[in-house]
Amino acid sequence: MDLGVRWTLHGDGRTPAPGAVVRPDERLSWPRTAGLGAQHVVAMFGASFVAPVLMGLDPNLAIMMSGVATVVFLLATRGRVPSYLGCSLSFVGVAAVIRAQGGSSATVTGAVFVVGAALFLVGLAVRRFGARIIHATMPPIVTGAVVMLIGFNLAPVTAATYWPQDQWTALFVMLFTGLAVVCLRGFWSRIAIFLGLVFGYALSWALDRVFGRIHSADASGKVTDHWRLDLSGVGRADWIGLPDLHGPSFEWSAILVALPVVIALVAENAGHVKAVGEMTGDNLDDKLGTAISADGVGSMLSTAVGGPPNTTYSENIGVMAATRVYSTAAYWAAAGFALLFGLCPKFGAVVAAIPGGVLGGITVILYGMIGLLGAQIWLNARVDLRNPLNLVPAAAGIIIGVGNVSMEFTDTFSLSGIALGTLVVITGYHALRAFAPAHLKTQEPLLDEGTSSYDTDGAEDGQRAKS
Repeated sequence: MDLGVRWTLHGDGRTPAPGAVVRPDERLSWPRTAGLGAQHVVAMFGASFVAPVLMGLDPNLAIMMSGVATVVFLLATRGRVPSYLGCSLSFVGVAAVIRAQGGSSATVTGAVFVVGAALFLVGLAVRRFGARIIHATMPPIVTGAVVMLIGFNLAPVTAATYWPQDQWTALFVMLFTGLAVVCLRGFWSRIAIFLGLVFGYALSWALDRVFGRIHSADASGKVTDHWRLDLSGVGRADWIGLPDLHGPSFEWSAILVALPVVIALVAENAGHVKAVGEMTGDNLDDKLGTAISADGVGSMLSTAVGGPPNTTYSENIGVMAATRVYSTAAYWAAAGFALLFGLCPKFGAVVAAIPGGVLGGITVILYGMIGLLGAQIWLNARVDLRNPLNLVPAAAGIIIGVGNVSMEFTDTFSLSGIALGTLVVITGYHALRAFAPAHLKTQEPLLDEGTSSYDTDGAEDGQRAKS
């Protein structure tokens, strides 16, 4: 059985010829491949260790399990889809809602485990029936609205939790990160979040040396005098050791909050597979269902031991586009580095010490970008918001999600925020479509043209991409 773990040497193994690409089944010399793997790890670092911190989970375990999930993904796709599976930011809002309801870390990971299982089943359905099954139920208007409400639902977390801890540090980190995203080029722009975190660390340390302790809310919300950057935990942490593990706990209220994220993950995976196919010139239509299922399995493995869920990372697509090296050997190297980092508790302590003000500046941009990805889905699919069939369910669902509107069905069961907003968008769109007059039922593209084109013309698209 071909598991995609054999690579032919590209050229002399040093530098690709001008205009040439290193294909997924090729590699450069092993030292250069290891260097590329390290570069992929740095690219995913920013979001991958911010996500578990924001979710209240162990960053060491998150990094380690991202390596495990990447290995699972590469084996499942037989090495045809180069990808790194990092910690998904789509679940940050879900975790915040579950914890606000009194849920523990086990409750969070239990809910996300179920999402991973649902994603696995969606992938199997796509393999059996094709991508049409996804887009019959989740057209671009629905997908975009759900992604948007998931991102914007996070706004109160920044405003009430992180920003008040150190507003001036948050402001300067926001400005620096924004400049890095816009002004830097190539690889450096892909790690702008990571650079923003490094800048925030340095700024917090300098402000502590110059002005001393700050009088503000700490991470628990209590107003007190405290250091902006507290590295006491780093000194106490060991250099080598296993991360903290815990099993999941399943509660229906938490599961219902988390399930809507399946829609965002399906959109992310479809976009990733399409982007990789266009860059490599391969038609990867047949791997879409496998990629979705592999992502689900990776998330289930991670959350089963207490880690966060994973998803394909666009940051690493950017690295491939910049280097024109699509070798899956580099991703195997990246997974190896991630496993090593996960076994270093001191690294986790450094991550856990990120000052609240720094997270405030980062999340202002990060959460907004997540929300606006929904708008990008609408733009790429040319969704007509003048059509009330599109406008009404999206408008209602987004306001419910962002405003955290609640519906109480019984004394013990209610829906609110992300879960209720997603339910309104999906059921509202299909219900209105069933009763809408014919002239409002304009033919929508089967898939988001800027994200995927896995329809009956997929083979022709693949041939055009090769040319």
